[in-house]
Amino acid sequence: MERPASSEVSSTNAVLYGALASGVNSATWSTLKIAFLMLGVCLTAMLSLAFVSSDFVILGHVLLLVTIASVLFILLNGFLAQTGLVSVEQQMEEIGLVQKDCNEKDKAS
Repeated sequence: MERPASSEVSSTNAVLYGALASGVNSATWSTLKIAFLMLGVCLTAMLSLAFVSSDFVILGHVLLLVTIASVLFILLNGFLAQTGLVSVEQQMEEIGLVQKDCNEKDKAS
């Protein structure tokens, strides 16, 4: 059974490989950014409802959630800036789904 070429890997499979292997690939990072965007939309709606209700306890809790989400996003950006993105091909090789070319093995020997 033939393994798919790296250009044939779907974004869903790339995110799965990103969860199983070390490093972060671009599909996984895009998925995380979309999740944080949706979280931001939800927290903005919650913050506006807390302002309308004039309940300072709810407003404080929502502001705490906004702070936690912002700090997490900043830390993830910093981590990715230090480590860099990894290609899906490298992650597939690490898991053992794709064999390295024979030429690369010969050069290493």
